[in-house]
Amino acid sequence: MSAIFADGAARLAGQVPRLLGWRPQDFWDATPAELAAILTSFEPAGAEPLSRSELDHLLEQDRHG
Repeated sequence: MSAIFADGAARLAGQVPRLLGWRPQDFWDATPAELAAILTSFEPAGAEPLSRSELDHLLEQDRHG
């Protein structure tokens, strides 16, 4: 497992329980496809995905609290 993947998985493991009400084991038992299908349902119909610049802006805001 790469460090980048592990870091991303750890962040998701912390966020998914808050967002979906899952227990940690529910997250680790889910496949990436199942998680993607559930999280995709939160997007409004016709919503455009974030651009790279929008994502970078959000990440920068998160870094500074």
